[in-house]
Amino acid sequence: MAINEKLKVQVDKMPAPDGRGLLSGIDEKAVDAALAAIAALGREGVVGLVEMLVEPQKGGDVKARYALHALATEAGAKPEAERKAFATALASTLGGDRPKSVQGFVVRQLQVAGGEEVATSLGKLLLDDDLCEYAAQALLAIGKGAAAQFRTALGSTKGGTKLTVVQALGVLRDASSAAAVGKVAADKDRDTRLVALWSLANIGDPASVDLLINASNVKPTHERTKATQACLLLAERLLAAGRKKEPTRIYRHLRDTRTDASEHYVRDIAGQALAKI
Repeated sequence: MAINEKLKVQVDKMPAPDGRGLLSGIDEKAVDAALAAIAALGREGVVGLVEMLVEPQKGGDVKARYALHALATEAGAKPEAERKAFATALASTLGGDRPKSVQGFVVRQLQVAGGEEVATSLGKLLLDDDLCEYAAQALLAIGKGAAAQFRTALGSTKGGTKLTVVQALGVLRDASSAAAVGKVAADKDRDTRLVALWSLANIGDPASVDLLINASNVKPTHERTKATQACLLLAERLLAAGRKKEPTRIYRHLRDTRTDASEHYVRDIAGQALAKI
């Protein structure tokens, strides 16, 4: 029996939704045995499952999706060599003419089972408007090797993908990207600028003090509020790193410039922080 035929026989043993659209009455022993048989097919089995996936509006692939997700979940608990083999096979199905919705599902399984070995494959998707967010979440979950992918993508991103990449670098607190993220703080898009300021603050980049202070000096608006919050976060990060000169400068600036009643709380925070320093 050919691989595809063996695979279909096992996939047919996966549970199907009942009249309410729920998976109920699952024969766990039968399902586990079928999953083991699919896993035994190796790379061909993984790729074959992905080939069975279709766009959501078409339907009819519930059993294949169930099997792939179950295998991804199991892969995380298997020996490293087996996990890597599964993740690498799964990542090989990304790209090409495969529907974006299917690729998105594959990426979500890599978020569960993937490691550094698939970081490059996921990094390529950071430039894709439809898949960037999925790829970013998977890379953040994987951690190791993720920062390099975001740094590489940053120079070529735009719009929503740029915002996602800049935010991810901040989440990772990637000091190596601070200079590049600092340039994004001058972006024409307000939301992108604000995310860049937050990322610099969360990274705790001491070279960004002037940039954040200047950004916080705009007229009272949402942008001023968010930039001020970024200044406070940067000061906290720098203090935690054992630095006092830069945080003191930030707090003094906020204490001396937030004179309006609506910003009195900022003066209070800055004053209390200076007293502790």
